[in-house]
Amino acid sequence: MTVLSPPASSPDTQAFKSSVRAQWDRCATGWDHHTAAIRSWLRQPTEAMLDMAGIAPGCAVLDVAAGAGDQTLDIARRVGPTGRVLATDLSPVILALALHNAQQAGLRNVQTLVADGEDLAVEPTSFDAVVCRLGLMFFPDPLQGLRGMHRALRPGGGICTMVFSRPERNPCIGILMSTAMQHAGLPARDPFTPGGLLSLGKPGLADALFGAAGFQEIATTTLDAPFHMPTARHYLDFVRASASPIQQILSRLSPQAANDAWADMEESLSTFATPGGWVGPNELQLTAARR
Repeated sequence: MTVLSPPASSPDTQAFKSSVRAQWDRCATGWDHHTAAIRSWLRQPTEAMLDMAGIAPGCAVLDVAAGAGDQTLDIARRVGPTGRVLATDLSPVILALALHNAQQAGLRNVQTLVADGEDLAVEPTSFDAVVCRLGLMFFPDPLQGLRGMHRALRPGGGICTMVFSRPERNPCIGILMSTAMQHAGLPARDPFTPGGLLSLGKPGLADALFGAAGFQEIATTTLDAPFHMPTARHYLDFVRASASPIQQILSRLSPQAANDAWADMEESLSTFATPGGWVGPNELQLTAARR
């Protein structure tokens, strides 16, 4: 039976969100500095996401969990001066970077709103399209988030979300998580636990959530998105610049114990080294639908 909401034993969601907000506030600048690597990794999947959401010139677009706004800028260019983009994020610090990046690019059709993705304070039926790139899987209650996105869309409007797919297709994430848990002395975690990196990768789960939120014409597809870096250490530098669950787990350890964990991760991830550099396998899942 498909579970459409977090189990009753979920940790206090407000404390969880406060912790996530604080971590992204701290990591915002480091994440923004990795924009070039993120763009290289996600350029083609992002284009596919925008196509599947039906984003075109003149559209009003809601970008949920926008981060530093790499994809926000792509949306702004696509909708043009007659369109608009509202970028939302839980972290005010990273969202300020998104607005700064838009202004630096000369894009005047971008606005920002600090908002919890599960509680979007936007006008109902005010957007032609909604996207959420690598954010929905972190929601403790993704169904609640999708219901809010559904309300924000006009009838017939399109949505597309991007998340990580099945654990076996994302071995780097598995290595990171299992190593962090082992060093923290914690038991192995179900990869599909709500709020985790792979939480929406279970086959059929995303479609069920979208259906429960009221969407129609639901379609899910997967795309290979290998992460190219010079070495495994460069990849870990990128991970350490984010507020990922890996950072949350290792924050419980002493600095030396955490460094030991990162060293073990580097050794395990080095298996993906090639003569041309490090190539980490990743598979992304895109789910599109209509209101």
